[in-house]
Amino acid sequence: MEGRMGWKNALDKAKPVFATIYAAVIIGIVFSSLYVISAICSGKSAADSTTSWLSRSPPLEQAPNVSQPEIVQAMSTPSLGPQSMSTRPIWEAPTRTKKMPPLKKFRLSKELVQQRVKDNVVIVTFGNYAFMDFILTWVKHLTDLGLSNLLIGAMDTKLLEALYWKGVPVFDMGSHMSTIDVGWGLPTFHKMGREKVILIDSILPYGFELLMCDTDMVWLKDPLPYLARYLEADVLTSSDQVVPTVTDDRLDIWQQVGAAYNIGIFHWRPTDPAKRLAKEWKDMLLADEKIWDQNGFNDLVRRQLGPPVDEESGLVYAFDGSLKLGVLPASIFCGGHTYFVQAMYQQLRLEPYAVHTTFQYAGTEGKRHRLREGMVFYDPPEYYDAPGGFLSFKPSIPKSLLLDGEHNVKSHFSLINYQIKQIRMALSIASLLNRTLVMPPLWCRLDKLWFPHPGVLEGSITRQPFICPLDHVFEVNVMLKELPEEIFGPQIGIREYSFFDNPLMPKQAKESWLDVELCQEGTRDSVALNTTSPLGALRFPKRSNEETFKTVFSSFKDVKVIQFSSMQDAFAGFTNKAREEKFRNRVKRYIGIWCCVAEHTPGHIYYDMYWDEKPGWIPIPPQTPEDDHPPP
Repeated sequence: MEGRMGWKNALDKAKPVFATIYAAVIIGIVFSSLYVISAICSGKSAADSTTSWLSRSPPLEQAPNVSQPEIVQAMSTPSLGPQSMSTRPIWEAPTRTKKMPPLKKFRLSKELVQQRVKDNVVIVTFGNYAFMDFILTWVKHLTDLGLSNLLIGAMDTKLLEALYWKGVPVFDMGSHMSTIDVGWGLPTFHKMGREKVILIDSILPYGFELLMCDTDMVWLKDPLPYLARYLEADVLTSSDQVVPTVTDDRLDIWQQVGAAYNIGIFHWRPTDPAKRLAKEWKDMLLADEKIWDQNGFNDLVRRQLGPPVDEESGLVYAFDGSLKLGVLPASIFCGGHTYFVQAMYQQLRLEPYAVHTTFQYAGTEGKRHRLREGMVFYDPPEYYDAPGGFLSFKPSIPKSLLLDGEHNVKSHFSLINYQIKQIRMALSIASLLNRTLVMPPLWCRLDKLWFPHPGVLEGSITRQPFICPLDHVFEVNVMLKELPEEIFGPQIGIREYSFFDNPLMPKQAKESWLDVELCQEGTRDSVALNTTSPLGALRFPKRSNEETFKTVFSSFKDVKVIQFSSMQDAFAGFTNKAREEKFRNRVKRYIGIWCCVAEHTPGHIYYDMYWDEKPGWIPIPPQTPEDDHPPP
């Protein structure tokens, strides 16, 4: 049957071209026959095969922060005529010799959305130019999963133009928004939330299912088959749930979901109850600019919650009593806590569909770093080839600090402080050698939240100790910020702890590697190369001064990676006191707070980069309002 359908498709395509010349028809039939035979051998129809090699035609301009898609060279194909900007294969950029269509061509319409829909579903996100790299990462994950029924809403013309020239389907939201980052909770942030609601209310009447997403999430597995399991649902929403209600891939048990429904990932069907919810939600937000979009959604949906739709599906009647709602399981439609802290999907032996960077700190930079730690963010090639090369070290943590005794504030800070001291040393050497520091994995005994808790959230399955995100301890946004050198000394680049494990890391970079083994001062061969590895292992004395570092490592300036066996007493410190002071000014700002104890207000405790220089230092909250500031 597949072969016969391929034959018919091929003939149908040939008729308009060869209809006037009989001999050409015969040639066309012979060609089609050979083509069908090839398609049958590959297990595809001719139409499928045509789509396959057309969709893989080489992009004229590759997006800068996505890995190069596989390119298959095929025979010259007959011209199919000009393709619509909305139907062109994703990543196939338009010809630069042509002008970009006028803005009116990018206006949202049923016809524009129809061009991207597949099986009546369209997947949508939106943002401004500040989130360009997040958006490209989002698109790349979907296209890697074989999904092309997606659209991006551009909130500024700079993003619209950039996406158009990269071959990403985009429409103009007409927001005329700023191109810079918008902080959480600011008026512009709330404006973005209202745009989302307006967008949902606009698309649902077109009659298409809408999978609406924030840009700070990525898809790890095709979600559409899962969503299709619940055809009766009007809305399927993610949530901020951190306590598992199921241990398999069923919907979360709605009666046990006490956390907010999260509107960063939710699926809408174009039913009357869903349309009524979208319209009332939009009207609510436009009438009161102080209402946060997510709070408004929760208030409306929870206006009535129950009874269950049936005994099996996990759906519940909500909103006005007619809307059928389902809560996506937080174990596999993950938030920042269930994915990065609990690793709930791993513990339950499940495959995650998505991760949304909630429950995180340090703003947009913290979100980006979390995704990098998880190796699910697409960076440009230059990210893996920093000027000056990279510096790393093997962290050494005594078993007693990790495992012995109770998991409490004292043992947590003892563990963190031990690691802070090593990282401080590594930052000073990275600054001295002008290298980018690959951060080590950071071990924590206690979770970090915005409110008092007993160490980990009750009911969660957080393991202790656990590798915690860097933003639990360090102010990632400050570490990545350009600070004036005259006050803070030279910038120190950082990379995530999983950097060398990332498949995007070039092989040649990992092959240009020097191991440095610290040894005692005065050891006979303390500065010598052991040639057992390609570049050998350099024996280097502990507590070396600035001059020794510069002299020895100037010979290895072309080596991409220098890895120290330890950071214990590796460097004696900067000789230049002015530089030392600038370095201190910089790194003191790199660390944040732990939160929070229950028995004191305020309950947060400041980490201190130079805790070891303060005899009797203990981890306690600020005792007076005057004490509530970062350590001097």
